Amino acid sequence: MSLPSGMDRIIKVHFDKFRNKGELPPEICKNSHCNGMKLFDDIAKLNEWRNNFKGIRFSDKDGNVLFGAVDDILVNKDKMIVLDYKTRGFPLKEDTSGYYQDQLDIYNFLLRKNNYKTEDYGFLLFYHPNKVLENGEVLFNAELVKMKVNVDNAEKLWKEALKCLDSKCSEEKCEWCEGVENI
Repeated sequence: MSLPSGMDRIIKVHFDKFRNKGELPPEICKNSHCNGMKLFDDIAKLNEWRNNFKGIRFSDKDGNVLFGAVDDILVNKDKMIVLDYKTRGFPLKEDTSGYYQDQLDIYNFLLRKNNYKTEDYGFLLFYHPNKVLENGEVLFNAELVKMKVNVDNAEKLWKEALKCLDSKCSEEKCEWCEGVENI
C-alpha cells in the first residue's frame, strides 16, 4: 500500500468517527465552510461509492460505463458536496487544486446521473507534513479548498472519450488513444 493510499484509509476512519457522532471534523469547519453541512450518513451507500471496483456508476443506453470512487460526501440541505482527500509532500502551490478539476466535475456528473442533487462546488482537503515531533510522530497541516464544479465539462470529457473509443485513431493519435495504449 502506498503512503497516499494509507493516508486515504486513515482519513476515512477519522471522518467516519465524526460521522458516527453526527459532527464534522475540525478540518472542514475551521474556515466556516460548514454552515448547515453534515457528513453523508448512509454509510453502506458511501462504502459502495468509496470502493474502487464499484464506486458511483453511470451506464449510458449503449452499455458504456463510467464510474469513480469518492472519498467522502457532505450534505447541505438536499444537495450533496463531493469531498476528496489529497496527500502531498509539500504545501499547495497556486495552481495545485486545478489539477483535480476534472475529477470533481466527473464525480458530480455521476451523482447527478444517479438522480442526486449536487451543489455547484466541491472540496479538496489537502494534507501535507508539517513537522516531526521528538517521539517520531508526524504532524500534518490540512488545507481545505473550495472549487466550483462544471458538470458540462464532465459530460464533454465523457463524450470525447466515447468518440475516441468508437473510432479508429488516425495517424495523428488523440490524447485519449495514447492514454489507452499506455495502460
